[in-house]
Amino acid sequence: MRIISLNLNGIRSAAGKGVFRWLARQRADVVCVQEVKAQETDLTEAMRPKGYHAFFNCAEKKGYAGVALYTRREPDRVRVGFGSKEHDDEGRYLQADFGKLSIVSLYLPSGSAGAHRQESKYRFMEHFLPILKKLRRDGRDYILCGDWNIAHKEIDLKNWRSNRNNSGFLPEERAWLTKVFDELGWVDVFRTLNAKPDQYTWWSHRGQAYAKNVGWRIDYQIATPGIAKRAEKERIYKDKKFSDHAPLIIDYDFEL
Repeated sequence: MRIISLNLNGIRSAAGKGVFRWLARQRADVVCVQEVKAQETDLTEAMRPKGYHAFFNCAEKKGYAGVALYTRREPDRVRVGFGSKEHDDEGRYLQADFGKLSIVSLYLPSGSAGAHRQESKYRFMEHFLPILKKLRRDGRDYILCGDWNIAHKEIDLKNWRSNRNNSGFLPEERAWLTKVFDELGWVDVFRTLNAKPDQYTWWSHRGQAYAKNVGWRIDYQIATPGIAKRAEKERIYKDKKFSDHAPLIIDYDFEL
């Protein structure tokens, strides 16, 4: 089972850069995308690729946020949102169930636009933690794919010293993610396969950050332990650029 997660930073922009031609060659079973930045009426046939079932949770605000799932197998059930009106209106959660496995496309708020957005991010974290606790107890396997907008450890961003007071690497955010892993028992799948430094999924547009690989690892596949143990191979795809994020590809020894 191959799962790809990618923040598109606009589905129309990424489509123009060839992301759907690339996806057609990847043999992915599930593709989780974030920051669609479109309404369903904006989506062309090319944005609903052949061979996939397509599901969207678009933000009410035009040109903003939104997530989507592309699945080869038709899901048994699709769930839109997680019960927080503020964040469900922004299109941040979409879940597809296949037997006892659920795959989620998730997009946490960024707090970098100012204090009001950081407060929204904290509200998301507060509301979502009990949900993560509940999901861990319900007997299903989960893979939560997406842009979590938090670099967990110093290894996860190049300039960690100068970013300690910036959204995405604040002590409160990092402690929250530590709680997700260490107390609730969720698994950072990429790190079970790759413990090397300089593994990033997002780069600023400033100062040739991409060319110099001065990045952040903020895109994850975070899973329950059972399915996490099935992970076999990871890749951050950087051969072609579709967005300011790179696709995160993980292969699992599991048949969907």
